[in-house]
Amino acid sequence: MSSALILLALIGLLLIRIPVAYALGGLGLILLLAGGFSPLMAAQGILGTVDNFVLLSVPLFLLMSNILLKGGVGRDLFAAVQAFVGHLPGGLGIATVLSCGIFAAISGSSVATAATIGTVAIPEMIERGYPKHFVYGLLAAGGTLGILIPPSIPLIVYGFITEESILKLFLAGVGPGLLLMFLFAAFSMIYASRSTSYEPSPRASRAERIRAGTRALPAIALAVLVIGVIYTGVATPTEAAAVGFAFALLITAVLLRTLTWQGFKEALVESMVTTVTILMIVAGAKVFGKAITLYRIPQELSQLIAESFTTVGPFILVVAGVLILMGCFLEALSMMLIMVPVLAPALTPLGVDNVWFGVFFVIMIECALITPPVGLNLYVIQAVGRATLVDVSKGVWPFLALMLLSVVLIYFLPAIALYIPFKL
Repeated sequence: MSSALILLALIGLLLIRIPVAYALGGLGLILLLAGGFSPLMAAQGILGTVDNFVLLSVPLFLLMSNILLKGGVGRDLFAAVQAFVGHLPGGLGIATVLSCGIFAAISGSSVATAATIGTVAIPEMIERGYPKHFVYGLLAAGGTLGILIPPSIPLIVYGFITEESILKLFLAGVGPGLLLMFLFAAFSMIYASRSTSYEPSPRASRAERIRAGTRALPAIALAVLVIGVIYTGVATPTEAAAVGFAFALLITAVLLRTLTWQGFKEALVESMVTTVTILMIVAGAKVFGKAITLYRIPQELSQLIAESFTTVGPFILVVAGVLILMGCFLEALSMMLIMVPVLAPALTPLGVDNVWFGVFFVIMIECALITPPVGLNLYVIQAVGRATLVDVSKGVWPFLALMLLSVVLIYFLPAIALYIPFKL
């Protein structure tokens, strides 16, 4: 009964538009006081959250992505990819997907990926005859690669919550990320081949490819560097984020000379705002999580799940349905911080791998990023493309179906996610 009342109280706070951080932290504090526990536990939980080496990577990755965004790296990246694949059927769509994937491997941010590549790709694709709703949907969905392909901020938070290896989670995101890129690119080719208004791009000359590739090479090298130092064990994800930030400054301010002082200040401010938002939500969730643990709610729910589900399939299906529903009302990080502490104790009894579940969970919250009415990427593309929310929402449904297809594939073929972290 207490579980249902607490859940209803949380939903009620969110429905009356109390910010997620305050709803979680405030309700957690009330539960501590009501249960006769010391309110100092709330302060200790908040301090223990923000004073964490793992979470230090969040502002550093955000700084890196915003520096690259303000330095115009997305333009160079898109131009380089377009020079090599733009002449293929659906080439601009393929170039957009590849650019999103490469930038995702640099930034770890869905919003930065969608905004950076969208600024360049949207006018180019519309000029070549792609329908607007398709273009908006592709960019909104392509942006979600930013939280799956490593480095991924949600995977960092998931690792923090579950105390799972960040390196294994990062490597587990590679296979599903490449799978989604393939599905999006294949759909773009099929869509273009059936479109009557699509105009293929001319084949770039050898000189144009060399020039565009040379200009984009530092950004690609940065992605390889960040992932390489993590994979080889040379640096932790936090240290790799610091290295990435330093090299992002070097690339944009010294090599390309595209980062202005004003752009640098804007990158700092935007990174600070996003970091504070994330850490406040994480801190509030920590207080809430401590309170419900003292009330033994996760243990009760874990027991209920174990008694209700004897096989993994129905459990995953129910979780997916709940996350899709929650995605209509909550943003991605809030869903993770509310649901993972409750679901994590049930994974081991059911034989669900923690790393696999992290990848599954991130794909599902990717769906939330493009699900109306709260999907954040919808509003990013709406702003970048000066479009209506209806046009953007109309275009995302085929890509949402492809993302759900990827969930089905990694369920039946878990090696897509688990082969790289555990076999290589």
